[in-house]
Amino acid sequence: MEKFAEYGFNKSHSAAYALVAYHTAWLKAYYPAEFMAATMSSEMSDTDKVRVFYEDCRANGLTMLPPDINLSGYRFEPVSKTEIRYGLGAIKGSGEAAIGAIVAEREANGPYKGLFDLTRRVDKRYLNRRVLEALVKAGAFDRLNDHRASLMASVAAALETADRAARNGGQVGLFGELLDGGGEELIEVPRWPEQEKLLQEKSALGYYFSGHPFTSYLAEVSGFAKRQLDSLEPARDLQMLAGIVVSLRTQMTRRGKMLILLLDDATAQVEVVIFNELYEQNRHLLKDDALLIIEGKVNRDDYSGGLRVTAERIYDLAGARTRFAQGLRLACNGQSSGHKLSELLAPYKVEEGGCPVWVDYRNPQASCCVRLGEDWRVRLDDRLIESLADWLKPEAVNVVY
Repeated sequence: MEKFAEYGFNKSHSAAYALVAYHTAWLKAYYPAEFMAATMSSEMSDTDKVRVFYEDCRANGLTMLPPDINLSGYRFEPVSKTEIRYGLGAIKGSGEAAIGAIVAEREANGPYKGLFDLTRRVDKRYLNRRVLEALVKAGAFDRLNDHRASLMASVAAALETADRAARNGGQVGLFGELLDGGGEELIEVPRWPEQEKLLQEKSALGYYFSGHPFTSYLAEVSGFAKRQLDSLEPARDLQMLAGIVVSLRTQMTRRGKMLILLLDDATAQVEVVIFNELYEQNRHLLKDDALLIIEGKVNRDDYSGGLRVTAERIYDLAGARTRFAQGLRLACNGQSSGHKLSELLAPYKVEEGGCPVWVDYRNPQASCCVRLGEDWRVRLDDRLIESLADWLKPEAVNVVY
């Protein structure tokens, strides 16, 4: 190595890199917000790199303020010594021309009041459905209205209303209303569940920004995966771990195709190796953003210096519930219907490996705990848990580990 260093990398090159490294280290130490804002702005088109820098900001005590239609510029901007405002140009599908037009109009005529105000004021040559939907998914309107599902459903109407207003030249009717042929009310739809909101956010930013989808599973998953990824340690015995699939890649080996997936539980990320036979058996479970529970061997990875897991068994949440739960416990009162219960359970009955069902029954005269027969063992699918919770109330449905 010493001999190679004498000629493989010439000294003038090394000296130049050393000077640049010194300059950038000094800037990052004394002007962290400015340095990281500039660094992220230089890589806005590569969301993978933006994510790496975002994680670096968090690790070094910097706060990343969310994208905002009234506060963000095209690039990332330092707001204080410890805060950076997200750049609208880093949102997938936005485009420099569109964001430039949005910012220029805002600076000339003041903040936007909402989605309809934005579409009416910004030149239609730059603003289209794709840009608006990307801004909604990224949360750029949240400070004005955080109902992203309603905003998304209203994008087409907002563009159409703005077009009508433009055709009528902004004329006003007898009673002062714009002659645009329609109102400016957002379309009412149910709010996105947290999981849907985060997936849409990831599609716009390239990663989860306002939260992590694993968080909603943590309480239940900890019933069988005792350790989070940041506390894993190498061990001889198999360990249980859980997380959301961030990425997958395949590699050919002597044993056939090998899958390497990156698992993330909001505390850390770890690579999981899945060899060909297990990969083929569980191909239907292995996809981006899926929640997986892995039983495997945790080893030190000498190449990366981190950990690597070799999977032995793979479960989705329903499979893990069914495998590790002692039973499904339902609290019923005297008004509950046996017929309704059998109707809800029937589609999820399994002949082998199912989970037993217990019913805690209570009426004014008596109470008892009844274990249903072996014919009523079920697969603990999310849809079953949800339908029982809708019928009995969520607190009456408990998976016992």
